[in-house]
This record gives sequence, structure tokens and C-alpha cells, in this order.
Amino acid sequence: MRSHLLNGLTAEHYRSSVTEGVERVAAKLATTDRPFTGVTVDALTPRVDAIDLDRPLGDTAAVLDELEDVYLKDAVYFHHPRYLAHLNCPVVIPAVLGEAVLSAVNSSLDTWDQSAGGTLIERRLIDWTARRIGLGPAADGVFTSGGTQSNLQALLLAREEAKTDSLAELRIFASEASHFSVQKSAKLLGLGQESVVAVPVDHNKRLQTVALARELERCRRDGLVPMAVVATAGTTDFGSIDPLPEIAELCAQYGVWMHVDAAYGCGLLASLKYRDRLAGIDRADSVTVDYHKSFFQPVSSSALLVRDAATLRHATYHADYLNPRRMVQERIPNQVDKSLQTTRRFDALKLWMTLRVMGADGIGALFDEVCDLAAEGWKLLAADPRYDVVVEPTLSTLVFRYIPAAVTDPAETDRANLYARKALFASGDAVVAGTKANGRHYLKFTLLNPETTPADIAAVLDLIAGHAEQYLGESLDRAS
Repeated sequence: MRSHLLNGLTAEHYRSSVTEGVERVAAKLATTDRPFTGVTVDALTPRVDAIDLDRPLGDTAAVLDELEDVYLKDAVYFHHPRYLAHLNCPVVIPAVLGEAVLSAVNSSLDTWDQSAGGTLIERRLIDWTARRIGLGPAADGVFTSGGTQSNLQALLLAREEAKTDSLAELRIFASEASHFSVQKSAKLLGLGQESVVAVPVDHNKRLQTVALARELERCRRDGLVPMAVVATAGTTDFGSIDPLPEIAELCAQYGVWMHVDAAYGCGLLASLKYRDRLAGIDRADSVTVDYHKSFFQPVSSSALLVRDAATLRHATYHADYLNPRRMVQERIPNQVDKSLQTTRRFDALKLWMTLRVMGADGIGALFDEVCDLAAEGWKLLAADPRYDVVVEPTLSTLVFRYIPAAVTDPAETDRANLYARKALFASGDAVVAGTKANGRHYLKFTLLNPETTPADIAAVLDLIAGHAEQYLGESLDRAS
């Protein structure tokens, strides 16, 4: 079994095995003509359950054949131009190369003696991102597993900086359209359900600063402690960006930690055309970025940035076997001193490879393309009498609803849209997401693929309308 350990003696076996796997995936990518096969849970589960994990096949080719049957054949392929659902991006090749390198070397980014150059590369990328945001010379940060962990750590720092012994007094303010991880983080941090105050949004789904000011004043009047305001730069449902400069003013006035969840909108940091849409982000105390959304990186690749490096001490614990305190005096850089994680992948390498091959302008140009595509999609939807579209996009998300001409019951329209999404997914011709707006069911395009065209959007809209009309026709038949 030692023949399977990766080392100098097995380098050729490593090369041939990985090459065989890469060739299988490349062939699949080249021949995939739709984003999904439409396989059902009931059809796929028996194939997976039938595999006896205690009886290895012993041969790479045989295992890849098996993998083709239980995974590759029916995977959801984000690279396809008609995958339009969630915040999943196609990935750039330099980042995939970085993934291959980091997996093989298998550095752990917790301590210097496990990563060396990896530590320095991650720190350079943190500095680079902090400069792009404009956080100032004292800024720092750390890579994380994703936006949820970044938001959790940001709110942990805010909780500690609030300096109160009564957790029940703390309040977090976030818009009604903010990410669910704000509420989840509050729970994990020992705060009550009432600790998160949902601030109303305007017709563009942006936090209303007048309402925020009212809530902050009420908090002060009631003798409570405003712990943090979470502004969102790219909401999951609508891609809306809260008014960051005005929020920053209120945070300064009330002495509140300002966190910006830019998990989605961080692509604007590299944008050649739309960078100004993040105006005010430089005044944040902390910022979440998800490179695996709008920087076209493989999952996972995220980071938390902070204005004041000293605040990261709230996540620091020392262990004699790992990062004893003396290492601080010896100026040995241990990233675990900043992180909620201990063992941690060298995910920063993917972004490093991407910047060194493509450059930031290359990434920004790709994100600009999908923002432009969303603007084209908006025009198509606004001109199509079959659809109601909620807001004009700020980033690359479109939320819309099929409106049948002959149906006046909103509940029946809900059911038609739900059916259309389900039927489209089952067909495998396209994948779209769904959400609720104004209490009704809507569909959603999250456009992150520069290969998607307005023609693709128009074709998918026709497919949705066809499925919805089929449902309504069958519904009328059942009623008669």
C-alpha cells in the first residue's frame, strides 16, 4: 500500500494518475451540452449505495469509470452558460492549477513551520486586498472557508470590541435582505434571537439609512449597546449594495463597528468600470470577501479583512505545542494567531496563481462582463410582457416572475413559477434559482459566467414560460 503514498518514489505514479483524472474531466467539460442531466435523488441514490466501500477496485481507471457513473455524468456543471442559479462561478485555469499544487504539497497554513512561503503568500494577498479596499496601513486579515465564517469572525471581533459584560444588551443591525449568516453568527456568539435588528430596505432592496438611524437612536434610548452594523455589498437575492457612505457616517456618529459583507460584490475591487459602486467600503472596520464568487476561484477561497490588526487578537489562543507566546517576540508569523481555524488549506495559492497569470485587470474584466450581461438581461425582462422584474441590477442578479396573461390569482401564479423552475431543472436544459419577494415566489438568474449571452437568457426565458404555460394548461384541465 505504500505505493499510493505521494513521495519521491511514487512521482511517476502521481503524474500518470492525476493526468488520467484530468483527461477524464477535460473530456467531460468538452462534451457537456447542458448544465445538468435531470437525474433524480431516487435514481442516483441506489447507484451510490450499491458501492461496497470495503472492496476497493485497486485500479485508477476502474475507479474513474465508477466515478463517471455516480458523479461526473450527473454533476451540476457551473461552467455551462445556462447554469444561471446560485452564486457559483466558472473557475479560471490558473486557479485550478493552484488547487492541484496546494493539494499535492498539502501545506497547512496555521504555523510557519508547516507552510513557510505559503504564510508569506497569504499575507501578501491580504495586504493586496486591504489596499484595494482602502483600509489603511494598520489593516490585516486572514483567509477563511467562506463568507459565513468571515461574517462570524467579524461579529466576534465586534462583540469583543463592544466591551460589555451583558450579552443581552448587544444589538446587531442588518438589512432585511442581508445574508442569513448574520442571524446564525449571533446565535453562535451567544446572543439572543432579538439581538439582530432587521432594518427595512427601499424599492432597490438597499438598507434605508433613515430607518437605521431611527433604530440606532432607539437602541441608545433603551440603554442597549449597538454592537455592529452589517452593510451588504451585493445581497444574495438581488445583488444590491447598501449606501455605504451614509452607513459609515451613522456608525461614526454612534460609535458602532461597521462590517461590510462584500462576499458577492468584492469583484468590484478589480473592476475596470464599476469600482465606484463600492464607494465608502474604505471606512469599514471589517470586510468579508469571497474570491470564490466574483474572482472566479474554486471553492473555497474567502477572507476577512480588518482595519485594525490589533482586533484580531480576539481570535488568538496560544498552545505550547503549536504557537507558544515566545514566537510573537521572535517575530515568527503564525497565521493561526488570527484564525478561527487551526489546520487550514493553502487556498490563497489559487488567487496568487490567478493574479500572476491574468492580473487583477483580467479578473475585473470578467466581472464587468457579467455585470453588463445583467443589464442586457434587465432590458429583455423589462420589455417582455410575460415577466415582472423586481429591481434593476447593480451587480449580476435578476429576480423576476412569470405573469400569465389569463390568471389573476397570485397563488396560482406562485405555483406556476415553482413548477417552471422544478420542470426546467428536471429537464437539465438550464438551472435557475428561486426566492421570495414581497411575499410571492420569484425566479432568479445569478449571472457569473462571461460565456453566457443575451441569447441564452432569452432562450431560458422561453423555456420557463413554456413550462409555466404547460402547468397552467394542465391545471385548467384538472379543474374542468
